[in-house]
Amino acid sequence: MKTQPYQLPAGQVEQPRDQPMGMPAALVLLFAVASGMSVANVYYAQPLLDALAEEFHISYAAVGGVITATQLGCALALLLLVPLGDQLDRRQLMAWQLAGLVVALLAVGAAQTTAMLMGAMLAVGLLGTAMTQGLIAYAASAARPHEQGRVVGSAQGGVFIGLLLARVFAGVVGDAAGWRGVYYCSAAMMVVIGLPLWWRLPLLHLKPSSLSYLPLIASMGGLLRRDRVLQVRGVLAMLMFAAFSIFWSSLVLPLRAAPFGYSHTAIGMFGLAGVAGALAAARAGRWSDQGFAQRSSVAALAVLLLAWLPLGVLGCAPGAAWALWALVLGIVLLDLGGQALHVTNQSLIFRRQAGAHSRLVAAYMLFYAVGSGLGAISATAIYAHAGWRGVCMLGAAVSGAALVFWWMTRRYMEDETVG
Repeated sequence: MKTQPYQLPAGQVEQPRDQPMGMPAALVLLFAVASGMSVANVYYAQPLLDALAEEFHISYAAVGGVITATQLGCALALLLLVPLGDQLDRRQLMAWQLAGLVVALLAVGAAQTTAMLMGAMLAVGLLGTAMTQGLIAYAASAARPHEQGRVVGSAQGGVFIGLLLARVFAGVVGDAAGWRGVYYCSAAMMVVIGLPLWWRLPLLHLKPSSLSYLPLIASMGGLLRRDRVLQVRGVLAMLMFAAFSIFWSSLVLPLRAAPFGYSHTAIGMFGLAGVAGALAAARAGRWSDQGFAQRSSVAALAVLLLAWLPLGVLGCAPGAAWALWALVLGIVLLDLGGQALHVTNQSLIFRRQAGAHSRLVAAYMLFYAVGSGLGAISATAIYAHAGWRGVCMLGAAVSGAALVFWWMTRRYMEDETVG
């Protein structure tokens, strides 16, 4: 299946049609940076949970609900907003979503009650996810067939790095200007990235869907029923993101408590370790283009499961310096496995019809929203009753379930995912 060619920005010369032409590096970078900045908004709250719990008088057992509210917004975005990319002009849709996201971020910063906070967090999840996944689908449709895995991998790499650096940013700004300052700063940054997005995003020559809104939304169910790759890769994404959320949603709790007592800045810096894993996994898209999707999948799942061994050391030797080095190693492995699997998943589902890319990514990422939401609320509840060891046992169990599921379904995928 071939995607339609995209219109190059003014001033660039298109190569002859008989020569392969890649997407300009600057445009790939713009997709990656914008995607990372958009998704970061959804994750700023994770290293700030203790501050939110204190200000709004929410117990540690229940404060994971802040993350769950954001993930509920993610699910609503995937169900109600992201599919519109197959029906409306994507550049204009992106502009409206960005404006709404800026308003939602300002609302979080101004929240005075728990209800206001939860509502604003839901809106951030709604619009931040709509922008992020809209950009991923945009990149997939703009890429030529021979580079689709690479382009999607680069954009998705931006998402993972943005997700990880969100914790660093939230920690540094949170310590300097309070948790509200995190959201005010992010609102300003989204305004800044909006200008190059408007000027540089290519015009796509894709035939819009003839379906009206409600049938368009309903058509995602048909895609999910018919597409076996989407089904399997969606379940793998749900389990992988549940494991990912279990770790990151609860990490702030042991590191803020004795014997560590780290600041939000110090806790956020642990996210830098995950960047190394995310960058290393960026090649997963290229491997998928070359026909090695199944091999990269099982390797990613094995690394994801292995990561919980060094992560669990923190609960066995609290306060020991070597336990922190084990934590860093575990973070690298966790993000390496998660990123490689996610990039492989998306490169496979985007091989389908270009006119349905927005609905395909929406259906796929619904699994992600379910996994992330369940992971966050279960992690904080488990920590309140069983501590860090209980969190790591839960994460290892979910990661092991993902590996078992891949093993059970691998024979059905071989003809479609291995070249």
